[in-house]
Amino acid sequence: MKYAIITGASKGLGAAIAKRLMNEEISVISVSRTENKELRKLALEKGTVYKHFSCNLALEKEVQEVFMEISHFIFQKDPSEILLFNNAGVVDPIHTVGNLDQTPVIRNVQINLIAPILITNIFFNKAQHTETKVQAVNVTSGAAVRSIEGWSVYCSSKAGLNMFTQTAALEQAELKTQNKIIAFSPGIMDTDMQATIRSSSKDAFRDLDQFKGYKENNMLLPAETVADALVDLVLSGDAESGKVYHINDLLNK
Repeated sequence: MKYAIITGASKGLGAAIAKRLMNEEISVISVSRTENKELRKLALEKGTVYKHFSCNLALEKEVQEVFMEISHFIFQKDPSEILLFNNAGVVDPIHTVGNLDQTPVIRNVQINLIAPILITNIFFNKAQHTETKVQAVNVTSGAAVRSIEGWSVYCSSKAGLNMFTQTAALEQAELKTQNKIIAFSPGIMDTDMQATIRSSSKDAFRDLDQFKGYKENNMLLPAETVADALVDLVLSGDAESGKVYHINDLLNK
């Protein structure tokens, strides 16, 4: 049996990934501060295994405790494969350096970078002692490779996530494990994160009008479209460990 763990599964891309996987009859573990009741209802309709764990990914102690519990829950069932989607992310703080507040800076790095590192570490460690394959997906951003004024923290945390992905892939290859780890850049989606960006100020974010235009001109991708492309890649078994995939490349195949 395959199990999928999805952080930030309560809404947006995470919820869309969860729904698609349930339709594929894959067991889903949802991780977020609040539960999406629609996922529980869908699981009952499909007859698939579903379990929700509440976790604040900004607190490393809580991350360690919750994901050790999740790993124990899953590995005792001897699954054939675990799909780990490190999807949760935050764009705040949106402001120029010199005007940043400490708390949101730390929260951003904790959620976008430290939590995926800790979570992946737990599952790769557990997999060493079993026959279970782990396929990890780190949701990154085009901002990881492009400097955007007002997004210094977000750009930096996602760039770090890309490098972690590439380095971990090298290590797994050297260890000759069957594990894979990739990064996935979902492009500009119609999610709450885009709403957060549009609500920022022009002083903090010079490209504000451009992002408002994406919404006004219907240029935002539906989360379901992005989720389908990502899940298709993951389930195909053709994903190249260490690679950073971009949504446009997958949609234009």
